[in-house]
Amino acid sequence: MTTAPRPTEPGPADTAAQDTAVQDTAVQDTAARLTGLVRALRGHGLRIGPAETVDAAAVLDVLGLDDREQMRAGLAAALLRSDGQRAVFDASFDLFFPLGIGTPEAVRADPPPVPEDPEPPRFGRPDPLRDDLRERLAAALAADDRAAQARLAGEVIEAFGRYGTGATPGSDGWSAHQALGRLSPETLLARILAALRERGPEGAPEDADVADRVLADEIRRRIQGFRGLVATEARRRVAELRGAERIAERALAPTTDRIDFLAAGRDQIAELRRTVHPLARKLATRLAARRRRAARGHIDLRRTLRRSLATGGVPLRPAYRLRRPARPELVLLCDVSGSVAGFADFTMLLVRAMSEQFSKVRVFAFVNRTAEVTDLLRADGADDPGRLAARILAEARVMGYHGNSDYGSALAGFAEDHLDAVGPRTTVLILGDARNNHRDPNLPALHRIAARARRVLWLNPEQPSLWTTGDSAAPAYAAVVDMHSCRNARRLADLITRLLPV
Repeated sequence: MTTAPRPTEPGPADTAAQDTAVQDTAVQDTAARLTGLVRALRGHGLRIGPAETVDAAAVLDVLGLDDREQMRAGLAAALLRSDGQRAVFDASFDLFFPLGIGTPEAVRADPPPVPEDPEPPRFGRPDPLRDDLRERLAAALAADDRAAQARLAGEVIEAFGRYGTGATPGSDGWSAHQALGRLSPETLLARILAALRERGPEGAPEDADVADRVLADEIRRRIQGFRGLVATEARRRVAELRGAERIAERALAPTTDRIDFLAAGRDQIAELRRTVHPLARKLATRLAARRRRAARGHIDLRRTLRRSLATGGVPLRPAYRLRRPARPELVLLCDVSGSVAGFADFTMLLVRAMSEQFSKVRVFAFVNRTAEVTDLLRADGADDPGRLAARILAEARVMGYHGNSDYGSALAGFAEDHLDAVGPRTTVLILGDARNNHRDPNLPALHRIAARARRVLWLNPEQPSLWTTGDSAAPAYAAVVDMHSCRNARRLADLITRLLPV
């Protein structure tokens, strides 16, 4: 009778081999996550080359993976070039280096009761789970307890964020919008403010009013931060289902210079406003470099051949016909109607900040009538796009008997009353979507302007695929002057650098 051999105990060599295999797998996983993060950031327009990627890998090697926030700061220092890129980096970092996998550990240890009916109760009916989460959230926000808020974000997504049944691929997921709509954290403002009032010292009534306003702003900031935690948690869970790179491509807000002018909200317009002066300095440097290159002119063949006699007939020192280019004149013709007002305001502020690069700058605005607004652009407070737009609409005669855009009437008014602003050294920059409300586009007026100017450029904030839709007269105007799609600040900077004469 034979006995089965006993299993042998793993020896030191086997244990070392297993440890080495685990370490190799961890290194490969970390490298894959880092390269995925770099690809996602490149997809959002960040310029990250091999050198920055190698630096990031060295950062991970030095810092390790123990302290996640320290690792985040180190990678940001290695990969980013400006503060405006930090928001998209943080969101991408949370996808590729998440705090955990699956349901957060704190939520697994004490899971919230999942409602049997995924649909919210009808208005007026009790919702105990929602009321409990709101009560705990109000306490966490009042105490500014970040750990409690992070745990609540996981609970909120677990309780209210799930949608779909997974019966078909891609039909299920997690939605921050759905969860926040059920929770409604904004409606907790008064409750949190009352709780903070009870804790704070009493003072004079006027001091109390000021304190209330400051506290209200602080509470709104905390609520906004909690909304960000919920969105991050939802994105993390969806990334586990769909893949981090796909979510990084489709679900992250773009960097400031890639925000679509026509889709920008109030906060994004404020971000764009903060980029005006740095962008103006960068463009001024580029235009100055172009001007220096243009001053050299073309090669003077006769003088170059004469110089080559001293070097055996080899033209080592070419001679140039020196030019003395004068700074160009610029005329802006801007549609300030509601649909494209944000685009026009940003461009006007950018040109104002770059005015030293031109010998003369004149700005005209219109809705259906044209008026000069150069003095309004130079006035105090013109740095605020909101105030600038309001002053133009209030003080300049840009509208006639109706408030709809009429490019034909505006171009006719400019050609009749302000054509003296255009000369042989003038570049005319027209800003607008060319949506003419089915009125006469008045192409002869645009022909008159183009015949008098050095160059006419039309910047359209819509994508070219929309130029032939609805009431757009873009194809007709594009047949007369050069029309370019200009949807964000990066594209605007590129067009100004390439197309404006020096």
